[in-house]
Amino acid sequence: MIIREATPEDWPAIWPFFQAVVAAGETFPYPLDMPSELGREWWMKTAPDRTVVAVDEDGTVLGTATMNRNRPGNGGHVASASYLVDPAHQGKGVGRALVEYTLGWARAAGFRAMQFNAVVANNHHAVALYRSLGFEVVGTVPEAFHHPVDGYVGLHVMYRPL
Repeated sequence: MIIREATPEDWPAIWPFFQAVVAAGETFPYPLDMPSELGREWWMKTAPDRTVVAVDEDGTVLGTATMNRNRPGNGGHVASASYLVDPAHQGKGVGRALVEYTLGWARAAGFRAMQFNAVVANNHHAVALYRSLGFEVVGTVPEAFHHPVDGYVGLHVMYRPL
């Protein structure tokens, strides 16, 4: 697996799994019927922010991540990131590789910490992955996410120093 900068030509490969994950409504607080153009605008970051893709030896996009400052100004020393793994490639270490890549990017860019603002509390795989990489839940906003199966569940704020 190689992780590289995403290009506009990657969007057609990202969009099908982006759409499937968002439409499922279980992990991202995005509009369930988000059109491709808006998805591309929100996901495909421009400098100084970044979007990367994880690809296999054939060039198939397995997953993607965005990286950015969590807040501007006096909060600009904390990074944030978001991740999407194609459901067809889950359980193969793609998510872990993307999180590790973004942590390395944040360290190299001089950030002091990384924070995730809205991790769905019952997204147990993501929470376990982030914990295994040193993140802690520093707070939970009760019932901040309307899960299609479990109803109103919390959103974790997760943090780790770099």
